[in-house]
Amino acid sequence: MKLLQLVTAALLPFTALAAKKPTGDRFAQYHAKQLSAGSSVKLDDKSYDELTKSPRDYSVAVLLTAQDSRFGCALCNEFQPEWELISKTWAKGDKAGEGRIVFGTLDFVDGKNTFQSLMLQTAPVLLLFHPTTGPDSKADNVPSRFDFATGTNTAEPVHGWISRQLPSIPHPAIVRPINYVKIAVTITAVLGVITFFTVAAPYLLPIIQNRNLWAAVSLIAVLLFTSGHMFNHIRKVPYVAADGKGGVSYFAGGFQNQFGLETQIVAAMYGVLSFATISLALKVPRMSNPRNQQIAVFIWGGVILVMYSFLLSVFRIKNGGYPFWLPPF
Repeated sequence: MKLLQLVTAALLPFTALAAKKPTGDRFAQYHAKQLSAGSSVKLDDKSYDELTKSPRDYSVAVLLTAQDSRFGCALCNEFQPEWELISKTWAKGDKAGEGRIVFGTLDFVDGKNTFQSLMLQTAPVLLLFHPTTGPDSKADNVPSRFDFATGTNTAEPVHGWISRQLPSIPHPAIVRPINYVKIAVTITAVLGVITFFTVAAPYLLPIIQNRNLWAAVSLIAVLLFTSGHMFNHIRKVPYVAADGKGGVSYFAGGFQNQFGLETQIVAAMYGVLSFATISLALKVPRMSNPRNQQIAVFIWGGVILVMYSFLLSVFRIKNGGYPFWLPPF
């Protein structure tokens, strides 16, 4: 009996040494997993605790995510390929493990206890555990946390953040794989556009070179901008407003105010005046019948008189001190 106790007591130190796994062995184990996987190490509650426990002479970057469709985390699924790109880039650029950093991924399905212990209500969450021993160590075991509140879903900002947190280790640059599908689609689309314009050129060129078409487009653009279309978009003006008497006011007083309907009315007036002027200058002189030409002059002249009179009356609404007016308004 005494012999058994002596043997047990003698083996206790060796048992303790065997139970206490060196941190270097932990890093080597998970670094090997990362190299074999070619990306981040998939974790669960047990491996997360083992990888992040103190003492620790290496860094750990863990992405806590929830990719299952039941949780509806769109950012988790958008960022996961970018996270794998960071992990793959770092593993490929630091195969020898000089930077002593391990990248891991813990999904909510595999790490419910960890999420509960950290009291996490949202995902994704990126935690960076600094070494607790060695030249770059920190006294506490509180990890740094990356803020996804800005909606970041690309690898470059996260890679830059990790590099700033660990300035003394190698930082392999992000190398995105060549997207051959995108290149093929782009080339096909360019060739398709070139082919289309080559075949359709005889039919499209006469339309594109038509002076009347460009004149109409230019006239519409001038009417839109001179009537205050951009002002409406910048100021977000109301369409109409109440006049305080139970009715509707279509025109706003003052030069710094206007309504959406007011802009449309002014644009219509400018359009009618422009069309009448063009008709008098171009169409009427080409009429061969003198009587019809005279009637057209009176008609278009009357249109210009009425519309310009209406335009002046609107201007008097905008500026009450304007002294001029023209019949019939």
